Amino acid sequence: MSVETAQPPAPGKPANVDVAAVVQPLRGAFNSGLTRDLAWRQDQLAALERMMVENEAAIAEALKADLGKPFGEASTAEIDFVRKEAAQARKLLPRWSRPQWTPTPLAIQPGKSFIEAAPYGVTLIIGAWNYPFQLVLAPLVGAIAAGNCAVIKPSELAVQSSALLKRLVEGYLDPRAFAVVEGDADVSTALLAQPFDLIFYTGGERVGRIVMTAAARHLTPVVLELGGQNPCIVDETADLAVAARRIVWGRFLNAGQVCVAPDHVYVAAAIETRLLEELKRAVTAMFGRDPKQSPDFARIVNRGHAARLQALLVDGRAVTGGEADVDACYVAPTILTGVAADAPVMAEEIFGPILPVLPYDTLDRPLAAINARAPALALYAFTRDAAVADRIIASTRSGSVTINDTVVFMANPNLPFGGVGASGMGAYHGRFSFETFSHRRAVLRRGFALDASIRYPPFTRAKLALLRRMA
Repeated sequence: MSVETAQPPAPGKPANVDVAAVVQPLRGAFNSGLTRDLAWRQDQLAALERMMVENEAAIAEALKADLGKPFGEASTAEIDFVRKEAAQARKLLPRWSRPQWTPTPLAIQPGKSFIEAAPYGVTLIIGAWNYPFQLVLAPLVGAIAAGNCAVIKPSELAVQSSALLKRLVEGYLDPRAFAVVEGDADVSTALLAQPFDLIFYTGGERVGRIVMTAAARHLTPVVLELGGQNPCIVDETADLAVAARRIVWGRFLNAGQVCVAPDHVYVAAAIETRLLEELKRAVTAMFGRDPKQSPDFARIVNRGHAARLQALLVDGRAVTGGEADVDACYVAPTILTGVAADAPVMAEEIFGPILPVLPYDTLDRPLAAINARAPALALYAFTRDAAVADRIIASTRSGSVTINDTVVFMANPNLPFGGVGASGMGAYHGRFSFETFSHRRAVLRRGFALDASIRYPPFTRAKLALLRRMA
């Protein structure tokens, strides 16, 4: 989900926060039954809604300070996103939480069988810096709705957002059930040493492996929202002007620091030149001739990331962009051609405003390249040919597929969001958040009547035959 620059948690290093003192009271609150009350959960979700509405300006200001994030992006992708998730969960929670009744076999009649959505307990949510509010609060919606307590660990790279998040959560939500812990990798290490009941991590694959290893010590289930290179295919039948606008928007949103942004484009060789012209035209239309002056183009989170991205600019020829100002955390929206398949810019998640464009002769070539990689978090294709779209969907693996657009599938709360393989495990958004934070608990209720002796030893041949038929 994000490329990390902070050091990974190191076993045995001391933390500057007593995390056990944070976690233990939450364990007591959960065991008391506080979070199981449906009305309490709805009240907490309503408080989360109010938090986003009443602090819109402060949240936008923090995002501007940390990422240079334009207000339009802050309001839609962070503030409104979380508010709508919380509102939907609050409204639909009574329906989501109903027991799911199932048939009961004859052998154990009379009885009633059902599945209840039971909370896990005390959960840990570790967020990422690129969307510092959305990526902790959207999972928190699921944790609240399912009846869990939660410890939230925001990214230390988004300093202003982390501090504001702590102040807001402590001011709006029940402190008996929810806590925000700030800090660096040492704090993450200390948190991961605690026996949480579920861990939800958003970030990169490298630290995802560390999280999963730590969770294994306590047999704690994990949800990993990771990332990787997201491919995009454009064939000869696509509307190139529309495709270019949607690709440029999806790639350069938040200065490319988006886990589901298209990382590279495979284009049919016959239309490569035309697509490149349309891409250049779309960049200018959205960000002007000098994107550095555009109020709608964000900045890179820090100098370290900006320097990393600057080094990737040499991996091809820039048909637009190509400039970087590391001290200003600025990298221009850049489209590259002539990129080798094994170039560094193609090796890992870019997480910045750089878009390689690679021509292909037949569709077999990009499909083979996609399948040679770990499954992507998101895959995109632009085509008017339904058979081509069907083939791309059927012959690839990815967390999601979007035909003729980019990124916007995230706006549909009725679709699960998550990766597969190296791009992650588990899914959330909408009802899927509630289900992710719920254990499907089997319940069988019986009375004391009709306690047939057929189930008990000793067994005769006839008795056993009858029992096997009933079972």
